[in-house]
Amino acid sequence: MTADHPPMATPGSVKPDPVLVVDGMQRSFGGIHAVDVDHLEIQRNTITSLIGPNGAGKTTLFNLLSGFDKPDRGAWHLNGGALIGIAAHRVARSGMVRTFQLTRSLARLTVMENMLVANQGNPGEGLRGALFGTWKASEAEARGRADTLLERFGLTHMEDEFAGSLSGGQRKLLEVARALMVDPEVIMLDEPMAGVNPALTQSLLTHITGLRDEGKTVIFIEHDMDVVQEISDWVVVLAEGRVISEGTPSDIASDRKVIDAYLGTHHGEKP
Repeated sequence: MTADHPPMATPGSVKPDPVLVVDGMQRSFGGIHAVDVDHLEIQRNTITSLIGPNGAGKTTLFNLLSGFDKPDRGAWHLNGGALIGIAAHRVARSGMVRTFQLTRSLARLTVMENMLVANQGNPGEGLRGALFGTWKASEAEARGRADTLLERFGLTHMEDEFAGSLSGGQRKLLEVARALMVDPEVIMLDEPMAGVNPALTQSLLTHITGLRDEGKTVIFIEHDMDVVQEISDWVVVLAEGRVISEGTPSDIASDRKVIDAYLGTHHGEKP
């Protein structure tokens, strides 16, 4: 919380305890403001959904926060530590990881090898250390954690299969499981339900709420408002790169600014 920003409403009117704070973040492409966020707080141990029409800047914001892109200006802090200028793999090591709308499993590696690549004890943060034994001291521990996560996500029976042979939904599960190898505090999920069949969707929802129940913070991009209503503690709405509204799912559902944005009638802040 900064002196320039009064305390904001939080889920359940709980005292604010932000794990992630964003201030003055901007990113432009060809003169278009893809992201223009004045101030945003993500509260600890909550599920926060990030919604908005196509082109609202949701994935760009994820890319900036996770170190996969650089802002034109602005700052953001995780547990009070500045993340600006930090490479993506070091952001992950600091406790914040993300998945992608299009899964990035390594298709020519097995499911288990995908998990081991993500191990936080892997020297040099690279594939060579994971696959060629330069981290023998931590190998047993890493495999044990991978086994536990694969069992949790129902992928144990596929640990020796190439990741490229998995279904789209299974690759989504693998990507979430792999992200958890570093035991992060904040997990950012980019449209985790996209292209997933109903049975696996329900499984993913259960896993997401389970992460919150274990004390982790989840931020996810989603277009399915039924999903947003079902599992979100807090909803942040972007339009044209800006936060136009935030609140509980019920608050957002009746917010005229949000309705206008989804209908394509939002053109910046109204008086």
